[in-house]
Amino acid sequence: MFTLVTGIVGRWRAVCVTALQRPNSDAAAIRIVVGIAAASLNVKGPLSAVLCSPPALAVSVGQPESREVTSPLCFLAARRSQPDQRSRAPRTDGCRSATTMSVSHSSRLNKGVREQYMKLPQGDMVQVTYVWIDGTGEGVRCKTKTLDYEPKSVEEIPEWNFDGSSTYQAEGSNSDMYLVPVRMFRDPFCLDPNKLVICEVLKYNRKPAETNLRHTCKRIMDKVSEHIPWFGMEQEYTLLGINGHPYGWPENGFPGPQGPYYCGVGADKVYGRDIVESHYKACLYAGVKICGTNAEVMPSQWEFQVGPCEGIEMGDHLWMARFILHRVCEDFGVVATLDPKPMTGNWNGAGCHTNYSTAEMRKEGGLKYIEDAIEKLGKRHDYHICVYDPRGGKDNSRRLTGQHETSNIHEFSAGVANRGASIRIPRQVGQEGFGYFEDRRPAANCDPYAVNEALVRTTILNEIGSETKDYWKN
Repeated sequence: MFTLVTGIVGRWRAVCVTALQRPNSDAAAIRIVVGIAAASLNVKGPLSAVLCSPPALAVSVGQPESREVTSPLCFLAARRSQPDQRSRAPRTDGCRSATTMSVSHSSRLNKGVREQYMKLPQGDMVQVTYVWIDGTGEGVRCKTKTLDYEPKSVEEIPEWNFDGSSTYQAEGSNSDMYLVPVRMFRDPFCLDPNKLVICEVLKYNRKPAETNLRHTCKRIMDKVSEHIPWFGMEQEYTLLGINGHPYGWPENGFPGPQGPYYCGVGADKVYGRDIVESHYKACLYAGVKICGTNAEVMPSQWEFQVGPCEGIEMGDHLWMARFILHRVCEDFGVVATLDPKPMTGNWNGAGCHTNYSTAEMRKEGGLKYIEDAIEKLGKRHDYHICVYDPRGGKDNSRRLTGQHETSNIHEFSAGVANRGASIRIPRQVGQEGFGYFEDRRPAANCDPYAVNEALVRTTILNEIGSETKDYWKN
């Protein structure tokens, strides 16, 4: 009898495997049919182990992600041992429950094998990873070079080049672009003595590439250096599966309404904390001036803060923090998007709130200088909106609606502790009479060099209108 039943079960499992491998097969329907047939066997005892051994296969049923499929008979053995399904305890019989994991294939590679190679000695050689902003103004690229010495400063790292026609920065007939190292960090992925370096991109004629906004920003910061401008930027982002759906959200639906997720704790309130904490530690190791992190209002949305930084270093540190975030997410097999409004509907968008002050604002009586700066910003609202996302305000128009803790993109406003205003003065600053203010308009995908340059041009250099002044024009 045992041989007969085993043969029948084996044939049914073979049919299930074949059916599941066919395009457009319905895994759930097949499991039901096979389960009904197997139930007629009234199997008990040692055969439960046979029924619970899942066929090793992965199927895709109208979805881009891989789906782990349990044995079609697995639920049968569970029913034999626990008739009351409503109060059934978690399975301990070795059967696997069906799960959906929308992560990249690379993240599933054996990391233990990789570690064998990462532990190999590299002698006196040093790996330097060059990081730059590509032609989109949002994406980052990197390539790695070997040096036969450990650089002690960024000046000791040589210039390099790359194919700009493959990064939206040049035509194929004249594609070589220059990489000029400008700030060096420790490498949290390959570890010491290896380095990461932020680079400016120059064209064939040694002029800045169109998306090299750092070049002008540095000149402006040098011009106003006596005012000692400080910046702190709050980078919001959203974790996505590689299917483009927010990580941890129901595959065919939505989580509960916003409310319990901001700074939340618990598996039903936050998704991806391992990624966030890994990114935090990697930034600290690298020397990025990261100063905090928290879960945001929308589930799967997070924020980290960088600063305070003086002048040009704000953009350097934020761009490196973004690069490290994308690399950490790559290891975990998910995607970090800086889209200002990744989910339509009653969900918060993602910004890059920018905290700003000058030496005068930080001294006693500095509130007057803060109010003066806000008045100048109000007269130049349209200019700042155009600068605060890479598409001249089109991205931010989806986010700055006057709802979900944002101001209206067409109106300028300011207030103490008001998160629905364009400019927020923290309550403590209002009480003490000095400190800083927060510009809540920049989008999550803004270029920090552009944002900080605009703030300085308006509040220190007193520029007006939609045009910027060229202070170095012959």
